[in-house]
Amino acid sequence: MTLHVVVLGSGAGGGVPQWNSNADACRLARAGDPRSPTRTQAGLAVSAGDARWWLLDASPDLRAQIAATPALHPRAGLRDSPIEGVAVTGADVDKIAGLLTLREGQPLTLLATRAVLDLLGGNPVFEVLDRDCVERRPLLLEEPMRMGASGLRVTAFAVPGKPPRWAEDAHDPMAGGPEHAVGLLVDDGASARLAYVPGCASITDDVARRVEDAQALVFDATLWSDDEMIRLGASTKTGRRMGHVSIGGEAGVVARLAGARAARKILIHLNNTNPAGIAGSPERLSVEAAGWEVAFDGMELTL
Repeated sequence: MTLHVVVLGSGAGGGVPQWNSNADACRLARAGDPRSPTRTQAGLAVSAGDARWWLLDASPDLRAQIAATPALHPRAGLRDSPIEGVAVTGADVDKIAGLLTLREGQPLTLLATRAVLDLLGGNPVFEVLDRDCVERRPLLLEEPMRMGASGLRVTAFAVPGKPPRWAEDAHDPMAGGPEHAVGLLVDDGASARLAYVPGCASITDDVARRVEDAQALVFDATLWSDDEMIRLGASTKTGRRMGHVSIGGEAGVVARLAGARAARKILIHLNNTNPAGIAGSPERLSVEAAGWEVAFDGMELTL
């Protein structure tokens, strides 16, 4: 069996170009400069090499992402889809808003932690996902779960993070349990193994251990530095406050995951302010020299 992966989207919330941003990456993308490609909001599609697919996260751009991916198109009959289900890593808007695109009565399975399912269950707009045909199944931490008939398994593991912005505690925004932010390990039951962590506030020793043996590692690369958006005047929040680790620095992705043995190490969820999103920049050259790739929409991997 093999594991086939398609990067549906590689950008952070808002994508590139973001509708109200004049950041360098956005200006270049609007001008059609190939150094800064258009990025829709982050998500993957995975398959065991057959016609059955699972989505990892469901961004607000999901309809356009499906349209741009022929493997996800209907095959026969008036109503059809090769998409068996969706596994989400949290309840942030850029991970769940695309679920509303999947409301047309197609049988699907939604996998999420109990904490995320509770948040969705408390928001009546998500009842457009008819429970008679969209099964909601809890992902239990550290317990492998079969992904329908695809032949794949997924295991969720806790990563440092927080509840989604729309469900934060006003007195302690970072307060939350281990089920609010997770990484996903997807395997084919044999040797193919993908680690997907699009949101992680800090890389603990446990996080590094959980991903070190993956064949392909797709990891959070929202910002280059923790104070990036503050320095640029784009936000009053640090990356960590938003639930995202940075790429650079001693505590960043490249340094902390230097021991990962993955043959493919890929950065995803790039914010429009992140200079590593621009080909040829000093930041991009430094991550490439360290053996990392930067994801792009439509990127494909076969493990």
